[in-house]
Amino acid sequence: MALQKKAVTMAVVALIAAGAAWWFWPTEPAPTAAAQRQMNPWAMPVPVRVVPATAADLRVQIKAIGTVTPLNSVVVQSRVSGPLQALHFKEGDKVEAGQLLAEIDAADYQIQLAQAQGQLEQNLAQLKNAENDLALYSRLREQSSISAQQFNNQQALVEQLKGSLRSNQAQLDAAKLQLSYTQIKAPISGRLGLRRVDVGNLIQANSAEGLVTITQSSPINVVFAIPENQLQQVRQAMRTGEPLVVEAWDRAEQQQLTAGVLTTLDNQIDIATGTLRLKAEFANQQEELFPNQFVNVRLNVAVRSGAVTIPQDAVQYGSAGTYVYTIEDNKAQIRQVKQGPVDNGMVAIEEGLSVGTPVVLEGLDRLRPGRAVEIITEQGSAAPVTPAEDTPRRRPQRAQ
Repeated sequence: MALQKKAVTMAVVALIAAGAAWWFWPTEPAPTAAAQRQMNPWAMPVPVRVVPATAADLRVQIKAIGTVTPLNSVVVQSRVSGPLQALHFKEGDKVEAGQLLAEIDAADYQIQLAQAQGQLEQNLAQLKNAENDLALYSRLREQSSISAQQFNNQQALVEQLKGSLRSNQAQLDAAKLQLSYTQIKAPISGRLGLRRVDVGNLIQANSAEGLVTITQSSPINVVFAIPENQLQQVRQAMRTGEPLVVEAWDRAEQQQLTAGVLTTLDNQIDIATGTLRLKAEFANQQEELFPNQFVNVRLNVAVRSGAVTIPQDAVQYGSAGTYVYTIEDNKAQIRQVKQGPVDNGMVAIEEGLSVGTPVVLEGLDRLRPGRAVEIITEQGSAAPVTPAEDTPRRRPQRAQ
């Protein structure tokens, strides 16, 4: 019995000690609303980078896709037939007009020239003899020693031989011309392609395949097309009399290759596509453009002075149209804007913004109207805010 009472007493003492420890143990105060917001990453201010709208001169450009085309492209052909005797060029070389490229065996044409020369000399001798006889007949006719018919026949013979002589001279010139064709020369200046025939082959005159091609690459053209609704803008710019600058950019539109001027417009719109073809010329001294190369074209038609501009990446697109996020009282607000022309990553804002208005450039993905923001001013992107993985447990606050 004594042992039983002792055990009960000890149990009561333990309960009293545990209650006292719980009562007097220090507790953490309940988290405030601000602390709760800090624990919730979606309620925290969003880090953003802002840029002010600025006033700048903006080029009005028309963008298109173009193809580089040489001013002239020639297939070098032989004008006479014969064995190809020699080639005097290397593939890919630049050549000048009149430069010797190849030679055809000229033996046959030298023989033809010699024949024409011999026939000419033969007829020349006959003509000289006939003219001497005509002079004699003329004196005899004055003395009435010969008939008028004899004199007239001799005079006709002289004229006939003169005609034959002119024909012989033409044959001689033709033979010389054929002989000159055995030396194949560059018809234009430009760059050679790959040769299509080797030395020793029999060349046929005017073969469609030819020997080699020459393309004139300096200067060079770019042909591109614009929609017909932009035609009036281009024509108005051309009426000023100033040359319109055309820029050629690479396929990714990351690097400007070169710049030229607009030279001409086609004389009719393509009814199948509703576009008009234009041609621009580039000096291409360093051969920045290559024939048949694909390029992105930017045609500068005007300059808008003092336009309100912002980076193009700051503009957002929604069902209600284009808009940007502005900052008011450290909160994000939507501002509807009207876009204008774009120039090298900057866009003109025709309505909705004024110079100096800050717009959000980075951190747009988590913004909504009225969301608190934290403006980041140092270089680099704003660091993302991530929730803590292990939040310590807090005991409930004791009633006071």
